[in-house]
Amino acid sequence: MVRRLRFSGPKTSIICTPMTSLKTSIKTITYLSDTGCLEIQGASLISKLESLPADCLEFIWSLPENSVDLIVTDPPYFKVKPEGWDNQWKGDDDYLKWLDQCLAQFWRVLKPAGSLYLFCGHRLASDIEIMMRERFSVLNHIIWAKPSGRWNGCNKESLRAYFPATERILFAEHYQGPYRPKDAGYAAKGSALKQHVMAPLISYFRDARAALGITAKQIADATGKKNMVSHWFSASQWQLPNESDYLKLQALFARVAEEKHRRGELEKLHHQLVDTYTSLNRQYAELLSEYKHLRRYFGVTVQVPYTDVWTHKPVQFYPGKHPCEKPAEMLQQIISAGSRPGDLIADFFMGSGSTVKAALALGRRAIGVELETERFEQTVREVQDLVSQNG
Repeated sequence: MVRRLRFSGPKTSIICTPMTSLKTSIKTITYLSDTGCLEIQGASLISKLESLPADCLEFIWSLPENSVDLIVTDPPYFKVKPEGWDNQWKGDDDYLKWLDQCLAQFWRVLKPAGSLYLFCGHRLASDIEIMMRERFSVLNHIIWAKPSGRWNGCNKESLRAYFPATERILFAEHYQGPYRPKDAGYAAKGSALKQHVMAPLISYFRDARAALGITAKQIADATGKKNMVSHWFSASQWQLPNESDYLKLQALFARVAEEKHRRGELEKLHHQLVDTYTSLNRQYAELLSEYKHLRRYFGVTVQVPYTDVWTHKPVQFYPGKHPCEKPAEMLQQIISAGSRPGDLIADFFMGSGSTVKAALALGRRAIGVELETERFEQTVREVQDLVSQNG
């Protein structure tokens, strides 16, 4: 059965899918930006042989490859909450194996220039990060240091270890490079562009060396820098020598030219080279902006947290609060820093829908997945209200 509710809301799409218990059906909610309709649809029963991890993965498998710009998700931490969904694994190894299967699917659906923010508890954060590095380049292990919490009321004298007052957020991207299957191409195109723009200077140095037959050892002995030959005299990762090194190179080239009765090389003054380099580098920066869309988006300012320690206040209790609900301000900060308007944001453990709501508020599209039917239906009502208010 399909129920349609008409809204005149923003041009934003939202899909919320509950991966429900074995006795209920999967449902889908899609906000249709072209018609202004909110479509709610039921689906067939899940097989009794399927468990929560299989259900969740089944939904992710249904998504196309390279379809998501940003994943912001908060999976069960395992043995942190009393609810059954956080205690369903036999042990840490079983839990980590399941989470790794999720990460494999995150890797598949995340675009080459996409970002992943994965919330995790303090106890298994290190294990998860090590496992995650097999698939993603982990950029930050962010510490969410809560300014208030249960630790305020604990019996300090009875502690046998420091009380956990933090949660962790692992921020990652796809590995970049020519041998990585999900390289976005920005680095390669930038390198090729720089070689093209800097060609006059690169040729000046490379041709001078070739004309006199100067060896890498001679250059290293003259400058005392054996690792810079490839940077000064080849196109790959080319760099302009500083004035001190350039004067040493000029002396070497002049001596060799005299010994071989050849004309001099590297005779331009260093400030002339600097002027040329400055002009070419300005051209390079302007042309590089054309490839900006290939680069992973990241944008912070002095007005928002820009270090790897965050101190957002946790969500205080209210009737209907989800036990794992994250602050709206923190989620909006993540989405603003990691995506552009119109990008597709995914949360495969939606809970109260905080990520989805933050995405909608910022003009993004969103996908959400939730296990519990009752929680899902509550989130649906809240999203409907949000869309109506924005309309």
